[in-house]
Amino acid sequence: MAKYFGTNGVRGRFDELDPALAMKLAQMIGAYFSKGRPAGKSAKAKIIIARDCRLTGGVLRDSVAAGLASVGCDIVDLGVASSPTAEYLVKKLGADGLIIITASHNPPEWNALKVVDGRGIAISKERGEKIEELLGAANAVQWDHVGKTTSYDRAVTDHIEAICGHIDRKKITERNKSKKLKVVLDCGNGTAASIAPKLFCDLGFEIMTINGHMDGRFPGRASEPSETNVKDLISAVKSIGADAGIAWDGDGDRVIFVDERGAYVIGDKVFALCILWKMMKAKPGKEGGDIVTTVATSKAVEDIATKFGASVRYTAIGAPYLCEEMTKKSALLGGEEVGGVIFPELCLAKDGFMTAAKLAEALCEKPLSGWLKEIPVYYNVKRKIEAKDAKMKSAIVERALSHAKAKKLVFITVDGVRVNLKDAWVIVRASGTENYVRVFAEARTESEAKRLADEYEKIAKG
Repeated sequence: MAKYFGTNGVRGRFDELDPALAMKLAQMIGAYFSKGRPAGKSAKAKIIIARDCRLTGGVLRDSVAAGLASVGCDIVDLGVASSPTAEYLVKKLGADGLIIITASHNPPEWNALKVVDGRGIAISKERGEKIEELLGAANAVQWDHVGKTTSYDRAVTDHIEAICGHIDRKKITERNKSKKLKVVLDCGNGTAASIAPKLFCDLGFEIMTINGHMDGRFPGRASEPSETNVKDLISAVKSIGADAGIAWDGDGDRVIFVDERGAYVIGDKVFALCILWKMMKAKPGKEGGDIVTTVATSKAVEDIATKFGASVRYTAIGAPYLCEEMTKKSALLGGEEVGGVIFPELCLAKDGFMTAAKLAEALCEKPLSGWLKEIPVYYNVKRKIEAKDAKMKSAIVERALSHAKAKKLVFITVDGVRVNLKDAWVIVRASGTENYVRVFAEARTESEAKRLADEYEKIAKG
């Protein structure tokens, strides 16, 4: 069992993930990528490092760089950059791997090492166990073989150019001739501030930015762009008559929308919209493939995919599992319920900026509220049950599974247990990063979703 790696990297508060541990982990990661390099490549592994703007990011970056260099890896330092930007650069720069120092949507006292391999696939907990096997065996190289560090300052430019290469800029230009589209960008004081305003200016939009400066304390709002946390964005959209509002989490891989009326668009619907936009433009015989998503994603996603003749493949919750599944068989899009969408034509990162640019393109045809009318309406309720350790988590999930078996219900056990009902579902699963078991319920009505959540919370507690 992995000691350090969780669902997506190594995560903790600064008293847990401190500089000493970061250096030790970087040595193991560097040794892992060095061992797994294809034959014929240069002697040293090339590892990209990037970080978000958290206050502990600088010192952890120094420790990570020292650890990588000490085991003979050359380093390309992107400085402060969003996760999608850093992940896009893996393929472009031909890197063997990437370490992003970011705790994504977590509070400011948290940080993490998110690890991505040379194919652009995030390292899962299971692969993390292989890295941890190198503990004590990742030895420093001789003094004259330590790695070198170079800086790369075109990361944001490269990423924007790549995104714009997949957007119909001519359509946006024509639309703006009659009346310029206006959007409010809530960067959340995170790394979205490094790319989102420039991207939308390049696309020709009139923009208003809130929480638009990077600050690792996240003073404007909490990093997670939940409906409660983006009240200022909703107010701004309504007050200035914007066509849409967009908000990102701390590292830019998650994104949510606000329509022109001020309605919050949850992550499930963001993903469903992306499927709709992609499927409507898919060229017969040219584009195809399944939709890949997690077991906690709204049935609206499956409904839209089915409408266009696509199948849905479900995975465990976590970006690594989405990435891995997308490489097994052709996939048109991947995504999860929190607003992270993967566009494989760009890379295997959940890219909140590519997703936002696709919204920009869609607004040229009709308002966001109009697009939302095409998405089936479901309501969801989320609960969590405290569980002090893995044994307790397992017992809670097992009670839900036993109930499903006893009642002969339709269920899947990809991650916890998901019970599929008529126009509804419930999932009971252990959190991979916190001491909770989560209970999610979804149904056509809010009252039914609440009833299901109540029922399965009671069952799970025993």
